[in-house]
Amino acid sequence: MDIQNKGFLSIEQLTDRYLNGSRAANEGKTKQEISFKEILQQKSLQETAQTEGLKFSKHAAGRLADRNIELSESQLERLSDGARKAERKGIKDSLVIVDELAFIVSVPNKTVITAMDSTQADENIFTNINGAVIM
Repeated sequence: MDIQNKGFLSIEQLTDRYLNGSRAANEGKTKQEISFKEILQQKSLQETAQTEGLKFSKHAAGRLADRNIELSESQLERLSDGARKAERKGIKDSLVIVDELAFIVSVPNKTVITAMDSTQADENIFTNINGAVIM
């Protein structure tokens, strides 16, 4: 019996067609779950902060979007000022508190690593920092 002439596919062809194709479809769905508004907010936040010399990691930008935290120009300026003060004191990983918001900043990289508001800080414990700046 000649399987190829009857229209049957090899196992490799079936695997490529059905298994690899479904993986690509699933990967596409996870990328589309992020709304345009969230992407726009993340990009504008990064551009604004970069003019101040501070950038947001992908994780931090995601946390801001997930937690519906919107920073004003004044808060961004104070966050950048707090990072500069931490740098002058030789702090490498700093907790910077601005109003009711807490940010972990990698001072040498000038990057905000994560962000949260006061209601989301578990037991108000912050680890892996070697300094704090309250603005």
